[in-house]
Amino acid sequence: MQGFFDRLPAAFGAADAAEGFVDRSSRDPVTLKHAWGDYVPARFFDPARHGGVVFTLSRWRTLEAVHAYAYAGVHGEALRHRLEWFEKPEWPSYAAWWVADDHRPDWVEAKQRLEYLHDHGPSEVAFDLRAPRGPDGTSVTVDRQAARAIVERADPARHDQAALEREFDAITRVMQAVQKPAG
Repeated sequence: MQGFFDRLPAAFGAADAAEGFVDRSSRDPVTLKHAWGDYVPARFFDPARHGGVVFTLSRWRTLEAVHAYAYAGVHGEALRHRLEWFEKPEWPSYAAWWVADDHRPDWVEAKQRLEYLHDHGPSEVAFDLRAPRGPDGTSVTVDRQAARAIVERADPARHDQAALEREFDAITRVMQAVQKPAG
């Protein structure tokens, strides 16, 4: 898991600098308290078994912005290696939902949304990037061209189209592998 922990500072820095990033619940380095309330684990989380997992709670402007951050750069690279560091989760590893501009979610809300997604699947209450919803609750598709443009703007050296295609092909393979039903 050291490879995962070695990437955390760069991943948090990349999020903070990412196009479309609004803010996140950070931890006070002295008290270790989260800025958006105390962390509340989902009912299926076992600290003895899953103690090394890092939880984040953040707000983003668009699905394309969070997609660009999640599946490219340092976070995308770490995501591709996650099964080397963690066992495959038996529940969704994240939940997304829309909030008003003036609403800051807390960990209780995050727990409820993650449990809802686990119990009921994607809906307007909670979804993931494989089955995203729009602010009105309808099914939408992440605009991958817009996500690619965000990645390109973040790092002008990444304008090599072949390299972008390879990275997004790798992302697509990871997402398809995660989508396959257990069997």
